[in-house]
Amino acid sequence: METKELIKKVRKIEIKTRRLSNNIFGGEYHSAFKGRGMTFSEVRNYQFGDDVRTIDWNVTARYNEPFVKVFEEERELTLMLLVDISGSEKFGTNNAFKKNIITEISATLAFSALQNNDKVGLLLFSDDIELYIPPSKGKIHVLRIIRELIEFKPLSKKTNISSALEFLVSVIKKKSIAFILSDFISDNYEKNLKIASNKHDLTGIRVYDKMEESIPNLGIVPMHDQETMQIELVDTSSKSLRDKYQSYNNENEKKFNQLFAKNGAGTIKCRTDESYVKKLLNYFKNRG
Repeated sequence: METKELIKKVRKIEIKTRRLSNNIFGGEYHSAFKGRGMTFSEVRNYQFGDDVRTIDWNVTARYNEPFVKVFEEERELTLMLLVDISGSEKFGTNNAFKKNIITEISATLAFSALQNNDKVGLLLFSDDIELYIPPSKGKIHVLRIIRELIEFKPLSKKTNISSALEFLVSVIKKKSIAFILSDFISDNYEKNLKIASNKHDLTGIRVYDKMEESIPNLGIVPMHDQETMQIELVDTSSKSLRDKYQSYNNENEKKFNQLFAKNGAGTIKCRTDESYVKKLLNYFKNRG
């Protein structure tokens, strides 16, 4: 992609998603992900009604009068975006590919974090870790993240969600807010999902296309697998084949919902022809 075209695309996404984060998501993001813990601030003289458990006995003994520890909410947060860039994300039948929707959602979340003065990091993955940008602050940093989301070309087209979760746990030591954006057409990630959700505030955003929910009866058609790059002729007039695919898709969605719920992680489902704005807003409000 030429530099001029890339800058134009980055600017277009910045204008759209920054407006959303400033006008709609800023307050909701703040409410949903306000400080996760309390940090020590200072000591002061004991006042009637203070919790005796906050008394600082060392300072009290030194000055021979009661002092209490004052804590304040830990405000600075770290937002981690784990983004699936495998071949299956280059699918879409309406107005946008799954990749485009994932990019816009990621940019909206990043600008919401920027508005809240939080750090943002990015992890792009296929069946390997393709790119890692450590968490940092500032508009220039967020624009770099958007640029990579738009133009990065993965070395692999396959998917391994488990390895992405494992990497998150290994590199981000403190608790973070982590969003993993994928179609979740992947197996064997339950173990690392459990570990990651115990350590981080994890949310899975499943982005999918309506044509992935079922196969229409179109007769014999060539189908291109974006992950294996193979093309096969498929007889879509076969009811047993369509039923089998429908069953597979239903099971995949059920697995996604159950695994995340079981491990205390949040979920958002976004279809490419639906408004992700409403989905994010509802999720933030329910958390707040």
